[in-house]
Amino acid sequence: MLSRRRVIGIVVLLCTLSAIALADQPYMRAARTDLQQARAQLRAALANKGGHRVKAIEHVNQAIVYVNQGIAFDRRHNHAQRLLGEVFNTSVSPDQPHMQAALDHLRQAKSNLENATSDKGGYRKKAIDEVNNAIDETKKGIDAGE
Repeated sequence: MLSRRRVIGIVVLLCTLSAIALADQPYMRAARTDLQQARAQLRAALANKGGHRVKAIEHVNQAIVYVNQGIAFDRRHNHAQRLLGEVFNTSVSPDQPHMQAALDHLRQAKSNLENATSDKGGYRKKAIDEVNNAIDETKKGIDAGE
């Protein structure tokens, strides 16, 4: 029969492992959520953006792939997490609500990616590059649209 001390030790260990699992790569997971929200906003925007909206969606999709690969890489290599940082917001423009909301989410995703641990097998950097491309295309779409 297990002693009371051993049972308490096991419970503490399980609680610690649960906490670690919940805190697994918070910036990367937040970036993925921001990217998914940006993609939804880009899809909801009108298509009259000179092809830039579609290109931004493609860059967002590739960034999501890289974020997922970075998370998987980091899990395999068990790297430590950085502390939580600040994520900034900007206001939504009334004439381009979906495109501006997408831009806000992209900026949040970029911030989360920049705050994530740097060693993700190169995937974090690739995701940041794609997010930067998506930001550029989204801005061009805002300028081209109504």
